Amino acid sequence: MLRNPLQLRLEKCETWQHVSFMAALVERMYPNYALYCAQTEFADPQAFRNILDAVWESQTVKGAKIDFERQLEKLEPLIPALTDDAIYITYPAIDACAALSHLLHALLDRDEMLTITLKVSQQSVMSVAQLEEAQTGDAVTDENQKANEAVCDEWDAQWAIFRVLKSADTRDVEMLKGIRQELREAGVSNLGLSL
Repeated sequence: MLRNPLQLRLEKCETWQHVSFMAALVERMYPNYALYCAQTEFADPQAFRNILDAVWESQTVKGAKIDFERQLEKLEPLIPALTDDAIYITYPAIDACAALSHLLHALLDRDEMLTITLKVSQQSVMSVAQLEEAQTGDAVTDENQKANEAVCDEWDAQWAIFRVLKSADTRDVEMLKGIRQELREAGVSNLGLSL
């Protein structure tokens, strides 16, 4: 596990901040999934997008009633299988699905919110670390991660999202819509891949 002071700061967040933080990280992982679908014709990435949009809706539409159990059921067939001849982008696509699954589970079991938020944060940074390891052959560890620009960029992105969320005393719907829109328009994944 790669450690960062951000993990301690997340402990002091409210539920809506945890959910929004995770949704933002999944939003950053979505291009990996969409590119996998485009390369393999595995599934329609819009189905993944719809589930993620339902999560955002739960945070931005007052009184929104989302059946998160049903959303989990919809996610199941969208998860790529890992085969011996899998192309590299399969791994980040699976990571994106795992992160979205974790997020949905957090919404179903709010007692696990912090644990799952930390897991999604770690999932996103480990996707980056694994790509770096695949490219360089060098393992990214807690001790050497500060020397890895891509891993540092991922932590910086997570800090930026955290700071915006932490700056609000209460759930600010327009701020959340702005975060979602900015990440969606950027269209760049945590791995630096563009749609």
